[in-house]
Amino acid sequence: MAAEIKTLLELCELAKAVNGSILKQNDGFLFTSVATDSRNCKQGALFVPLMGQNQNGHAYIPQALEKGASVVFIQRAEYDGNKEVYEKLFAESKATFIAVDNTLTALQKAAGAYVAHFPSLIKIGVTGSSGKTTTKEIIASILGVKYKVVTNEGNLNSETGLPLSVFKIREEHEVGIFEMGMNRRGEIAEIASVLLPSISVITNIGTAHIGILGTKDAIALEKKNIFLNFTDNCVGFVPEDDEYAGFLRDVKKGQIYTFGIKSNKKIHDVSSYGVKGTVFGYGGCSIRFPLPGRHNFSNALAAISVAEYLHLSEKEIKKGLGGVKAVFGRSQIYSGDVTLIHDCYNANPDSMADAVDFCDDLLWKSKRIYVVGDMLELGDVSAAEHIKMGKKIAESKADCAVFFGSEMKNAFEACRDKKNCFWSDDMEQVKQFLKTTVCKGDLVLLKASNGMKLWRAAEALNISLEEKT
Repeated sequence: MAAEIKTLLELCELAKAVNGSILKQNDGFLFTSVATDSRNCKQGALFVPLMGQNQNGHAYIPQALEKGASVVFIQRAEYDGNKEVYEKLFAESKATFIAVDNTLTALQKAAGAYVAHFPSLIKIGVTGSSGKTTTKEIIASILGVKYKVVTNEGNLNSETGLPLSVFKIREEHEVGIFEMGMNRRGEIAEIASVLLPSISVITNIGTAHIGILGTKDAIALEKKNIFLNFTDNCVGFVPEDDEYAGFLRDVKKGQIYTFGIKSNKKIHDVSSYGVKGTVFGYGGCSIRFPLPGRHNFSNALAAISVAEYLHLSEKEIKKGLGGVKAVFGRSQIYSGDVTLIHDCYNANPDSMADAVDFCDDLLWKSKRIYVVGDMLELGDVSAAEHIKMGKKIAESKADCAVFFGSEMKNAFEACRDKKNCFWSDDMEQVKQFLKTTVCKGDLVLLKASNGMKLWRAAEALNISLEEKT
């Protein structure tokens, strides 16, 4: 006998959560998924049309209905200004329509009401300037050894991505691990109020999004908001060596611990195995953690701290760490005639410096070729940060540096007198340069912000990446 299909929220509960007015009610109210993009709607979806700077999501309500949306939010001002259009739509549709003050806020409130249905779920939030997705995946790999885990897919971590992600929680899940990002001031507080995590991790405080918030102090304050809703039973973890560790630990409620080698007495005999990761002792175990670099090992230490708090054994932690796989575009290693480090999902001054340091630390007989693209969202400090990066690469062990993008021309100018350099804002020129420069046995680093699509350069090396987004 087929299981009964249940609605994610009942109509009365949904309307109350979003302070909504029911404009039209359909018999047999039910929704089993949520979408903000009409193309992602399916039968039984709640469609939430968002208001953007350039697009009004309400224009796509007909397409959402065609795809099978059964419930639709409408912003009150939008409805009041176009009543005749919507009344006609109501008459032609079998969906339920609910008026709300703001569709984004309504999405977040509905998500919060849904999360409240799972009081026994261990809720873990992860934020930071870099390493969020990787840390989330490491925690999930370890906790997955013992618990049934749900996470947000990819980096669905924003004001819309986080609420959409929590609607994936189901009764069988015991732990929910959700990444939280930001693109504006106040965003972490908003999405933390949706999840209300009882365990939170801040990976680091860096310069990502400094173009939005202006200073590292402001970034630290924003990231600290993940602790905003803490009760006395909540715990947080912050990096021991971060300059803001003291500030982050100062909270009104809950307990904040540091993570790192000094903070964990069970960690010993740490050795880098280059592109093959890090080998270290953990209590009575020897563990090979497969993701390379000190920054990734720091992410692993954060995950270990969370696992210890939840009483996982040494063997369970070892098994979980050993099963970690690189997330697409983040420290992925492709080995063959050429060794490629694909780290193009995101870039900021801190993560790019980490990538350069990692490649410098490798024992490598052949050439090192660092291919770097623009670091986006740096605002007024962009030129200065790119110049600083150019100077760093000039002092690095790179045998050749390739700079891609308009902002990277500043880095090129700062590097060209000390290093064999090439600059272009044309990807085909970059590919051609690599074809004539890279030889068998060389190491190639690809590092840039996602928007630069620097992964395309791998085509010049006859390397097919797993995914292109």
